[in-house]
Amino acid sequence: MSSLITADLVSLDTALGEDAETVITALAQKVADAGRATDASQLVADALAREAQSATGLPGGIAIPHCRSEAVTEPTLAFARLVPGADFGATDAPADLVFLIAAPAGGGQEHLKLLSSLARALVRPDFTAALRSAPDADAIVALVEDVVSPAPVADSAPAAAPAPAAPAAAAPAVTRIVAVTACPTGIAHTYMAADSLTQEAAQTDGVELQVETQGSSGAKPLSPETIAAADAVIFATDVGVKDQARFAGKPVVVSGVKRAINEPTAMIAEAVAASTDPRARRVEGGVAASADERASDTGGWGLRLRQWLLTGVSYMIPFVAAGGLLIALGFLLAGYDVAGDPASKILSENTLSNLPAAGDHALFGSSLMTYIGALLFLLGSWAFGFLVPALAGYIAYAIADRPGIAPGFVMGFLANQIGAGFLGGIVGGIIAGLIAHQIAKRPAPRWLSGLMPVVIIPLVTTIIAGMLMLLVLGRPIADITDGLTDWLNGLSGGSIVVLGLLLGAMMAFDMGGPVNKAAYVFATTGLTAEAIAAGGTEVKIMAAVMVGGMVPPLAMALSTALRPGLYTSSERENGKAAWLLGAAFITEGAIPFAAADPLRVIPSMMLGSGVAGAISAGAGVTLAAPHGGIFVFFAVDQVLWFLVAIAVGTVISALSVTALKQLGGRGGSAADADVAAADETAPVPARV
Repeated sequence: MSSLITADLVSLDTALGEDAETVITALAQKVADAGRATDASQLVADALAREAQSATGLPGGIAIPHCRSEAVTEPTLAFARLVPGADFGATDAPADLVFLIAAPAGGGQEHLKLLSSLARALVRPDFTAALRSAPDADAIVALVEDVVSPAPVADSAPAAAPAPAAPAAAAPAVTRIVAVTACPTGIAHTYMAADSLTQEAAQTDGVELQVETQGSSGAKPLSPETIAAADAVIFATDVGVKDQARFAGKPVVVSGVKRAINEPTAMIAEAVAASTDPRARRVEGGVAASADERASDTGGWGLRLRQWLLTGVSYMIPFVAAGGLLIALGFLLAGYDVAGDPASKILSENTLSNLPAAGDHALFGSSLMTYIGALLFLLGSWAFGFLVPALAGYIAYAIADRPGIAPGFVMGFLANQIGAGFLGGIVGGIIAGLIAHQIAKRPAPRWLSGLMPVVIIPLVTTIIAGMLMLLVLGRPIADITDGLTDWLNGLSGGSIVVLGLLLGAMMAFDMGGPVNKAAYVFATTGLTAEAIAAGGTEVKIMAAVMVGGMVPPLAMALSTALRPGLYTSSERENGKAAWLLGAAFITEGAIPFAAADPLRVIPSMMLGSGVAGAISAGAGVTLAAPHGGIFVFFAVDQVLWFLVAIAVGTVISALSVTALKQLGGRGGSAADADVAAADETAPVPARV
């Protein structure tokens, strides 16, 4: 196993920049220069994406930017001791000790355990003091190798046992606490939080604590006996807790993972207090929230509704992508005439004889290709059939955890059967989740508790929610869905152009956020096999949404190419990658630019995307695939107008953002570009 860090990956007492981006860029370049990454810009982009989720600065002048990246070829640590420090988002001071932790996307578990060992060492004052006083790079390497030696590291460690009490003294009361720590990447913060809590518990009389780290290097789940004996629970996580229902009924303290690192004393004190407080927040049916808190939390329901919907959408998208692309491939091989009965007939006959001729838009005219195309079309249609059930099922899952999945799927299927569509799926999923959650809150006899999540809750929830949908809500929702469909099919001329303008602008508003997802789901849920075959308004909407989503990354790529002096070196590298991301309909490729300069980037992107969507809709461009960008050109009708819409929107957005950046006072001459290229360590100007 090669060393995680070498002397050429260490920078001592140097000024790499005053913000996280410039420091990460410099360290990523060191990793690439050492032959441990194939693309420094990709490593920078991945590290900054992680940084955008939660700043990696910690109290005491420490920062641990980290990520898993396809560009990294072997697990690597790059270290900088900065003079002056850089802002990594810590509350107390800039960071002067910075470790860039770079792990391969598919890295082995042993290396990830070593990386987590470093993260754990950084909560020790003696280790950080040694880093600050080390005389040279070799001393830094020796210090790091000492703490990441491949000795086994326990993933769940109890606090150190208290010293034995004197024989005459009564045994003090002990509060038993269990904790779960987890961060998005599961490399550093997960383990630092665990060790911070463990060390604090070891110094607190009357507290025993065990931690389950749900990180990339694996976890040893807390035993059922340990959980059952616990008096309180701490969830210090930035992501969902796996198998959260194990802790049902326990008093709980909930926070992000960084609070456990920064304030372990306060969290343990809160857990001790909650253990004896009958009004404390508890883990109920897999959802940690109290009734009082939900009722009093201003705006809480709006936030929860958004989280529920986004959870359903995230699980639904794979069905959309697989089904839509299979349907498009089926049409490519067999033509639009294969939709419906012809495909079923081909499958039932299961023979290559007496097959119908290939229909319109077929790439090949042979019976074999028609047969294969029909099979692909059927696979895609069946995959699409899970779209609404998956949406409803995972909305219910987001509300009530696993007991909500089955009733949610049933409500989604029911919505399809009664013609309520995706609106019915959303309503049915929410109803199923809320009912399952309310049932899970009710106390049950011990002899019945084991049957509650797998039998009682799904059964009762399905009956109640199903009756509500069938007898009360189903028909009105179906009527609304029919009205929406009729309205869409009746759009023409100026009205379809306005809709394309609106959807295109929505795609660029938050570039992968809730507004973007709302536009995307609106398009994909109308992308049925029948709509594709008929070439109706639904497939025009899909085309407008895709071109609107492709524009932001392409526009930023063009702007960085036209006026590189307006951008930092890392932004110019991101611009190169944005060409491919935009072409593949990955709107998130523009997020680094929007995060750095939202007031100029977002309006510019919305302008170009809106124009692109309007052109596409007005020209009658149709798209039979829900994803893929230019790589699914075979699923596009009016390909020329499809490309024109993308090109016009890209140029408008690129010129707009370039002009706004120049007017905003940020460089703009060729000399600026030369200076920026020559001095990669210059501080980045203040951002709006």
